[in-house]
Amino acid sequence: MSCEIEHKGTFNTLLNINKIKKNLTRRIMIDKIATMIFFGSTLFALLVLGILIYRIFTQSIGWLDLQFLTSTLSIFPEKAGILGAIIGSFLLMIIVAPVTIVLGVATAIYLEEYASKSKFQSFVKMNISNLAGVPSVIFGLLGLTVFGRLLNLGSSILAGGLTMSLLVLPIVVVAAQEAVRAVPGFLRDASYAMGASRWTTIRKVVLPVALPGILTGSILALSRAIGETAPLVVLGIPALILRIPTGFMDNFTALPIQIYYWTLDAVLTREYANLAAATIVALMVMLAMMNSIAIIIRNKFQKRY
Repeated sequence: MSCEIEHKGTFNTLLNINKIKKNLTRRIMIDKIATMIFFGSTLFALLVLGILIYRIFTQSIGWLDLQFLTSTLSIFPEKAGILGAIIGSFLLMIIVAPVTIVLGVATAIYLEEYASKSKFQSFVKMNISNLAGVPSVIFGLLGLTVFGRLLNLGSSILAGGLTMSLLVLPIVVVAAQEAVRAVPGFLRDASYAMGASRWTTIRKVVLPVALPGILTGSILALSRAIGETAPLVVLGIPALILRIPTGFMDNFTALPIQIYYWTLDAVLTREYANLAAATIVALMVMLAMMNSIAIIIRNKFQKRY
């Protein structure tokens, strides 16, 4: 009887071992297949990106020069330039950057440090996170209604800047919330133990430690703002302006708008495709410069704290 039980136990053990081996083999096979699929997807995306960048740079050769960067727009492709669009994008960022960062960081600090834990706070946080996924054209309609018509700002730089600020504000708020939430609690406790007030603790302890994360979110937000087209199209920003804007109430055009309309006009005039490619390169360089400056600032604070 004992031998029978022993044989059954051995048999069950062997069955369990075989099941484990089959499960391991199946999991290893699934892992290899998933790895191949993800590697292929990444390779395909990089291939498409490489082809796109190659086409852009080859089409911009001979068109991207000093004359192109320092001339105003023209109906003649060989005389056209993007100086007005560059200045318009720069003035747009002068409005977007302070409005977005100040309001975004202030909102995040209030929600994480001052607001009491309640259903209302959870509701506000959820809606801010949802706003980050709203299509940009919706913000364009909101900007047209509120800033363009209600406040009578028209298609000015101020209206465009405030509209783009609304677009990227949720991104900055969410990133700043995560950065503030990641600050270790013992740093706050140590500050309070030294007799510091809540605002002093936030200003001297929380913000310096959270600053690298806040800057990272701000970099992503501003990069999106400078490359967005849909809100500006809805707001009625024109493509052909010969006069360079000098103030925030002037009409303007921006680099994404110019790329969009030159791409459409390339169907009729092939040279506009070259102008669009050269403008894309200029926009990429502008983005790289902005991101590099922000990354240098972020790394400086990371080393300090």
